[in-house]
Amino acid sequence: MDGSTIEHTPVLAGTLAEQIKLPSDGVMVDATIGQGGHSLLLGKTLGPEAVIVGLDVDINAVRRAQINLKELACKVILLNSNFSRIGEELAGQGIEKVDFILADLGISSVQLADVEFGLSFQTNMPLDMRIDKRLKRTAADIVNKSDEKSLADLIYEFGQDRASRRIARFIVRQREIEPIKTTGQLAQIVCKAFAKTKRGRRSRIHPATRTFQALRIAVNDELENLKKLLASAPDLLKINGYIAVISFHSLEDRLVKSDFRQNGKSGIYSIVTKKPIVPTREEIKENRRARSAKLRIAQKQ
Repeated sequence: MDGSTIEHTPVLAGTLAEQIKLPSDGVMVDATIGQGGHSLLLGKTLGPEAVIVGLDVDINAVRRAQINLKELACKVILLNSNFSRIGEELAGQGIEKVDFILADLGISSVQLADVEFGLSFQTNMPLDMRIDKRLKRTAADIVNKSDEKSLADLIYEFGQDRASRRIARFIVRQREIEPIKTTGQLAQIVCKAFAKTKRGRRSRIHPATRTFQALRIAVNDELENLKKLLASAPDLLKINGYIAVISFHSLEDRLVKSDFRQNGKSGIYSIVTKKPIVPTREEIKENRRARSAKLRIAQKQ
């Protein structure tokens, strides 16, 4: 793969650049650096005194961002770390306060296509789902070792799938015959669970979408990590500094909305986006992955 081009299209990047005006010597944290798309756009307004700190649990993303951001005038520090550790990572760089924290919570097109991650049901891949390969537990571990009730609860809580009990029952029945080792196997089992239901015939999304979402969230502890990031942000932001979060499903968006609202009531934040900003039809046409994105922004008081 050619690391010199950004294969992943950053969602709502133009909108973000319009909303956020950073000082030329500003300090920005891109909590999910990815290919570096957002940082590249925002970094063009920054001078040599400015700093971008980029975090990502995907070591390959960090390497690609290194290449894509090398022409920026500002200092770029890239760390292979989870954004739940934002406070410790900034302290380690001698940075106390920042002007902007950005988190794009989406999975990139590159990660979805990469067999190593095992995230896609469109292609048959090993059932892994760890974005951070330092994590021990894979999706296959959960699917093959969890009891039926735990599996159903997980799919219901993180996938918001009302058919969670039925799906869990089909998974447990199938794994008694043979272990479930690939994304293709799992997708097939979930499709079988829906084969004779109305939703299976009518749904606009693939029947396995919610189950895969649930497993990915569980494997990577995504919601707990997001809570830690949101809890850390107020102490790290300078007065008038911004936090912006782009979420892709209601569980994430709910956490962000609730956190901003509570901090708004406490006088810590001023809410910039009374309603979340969503992509235009044009952007969705160009980048289908953008369709479920919601951007919320708050400013430190």
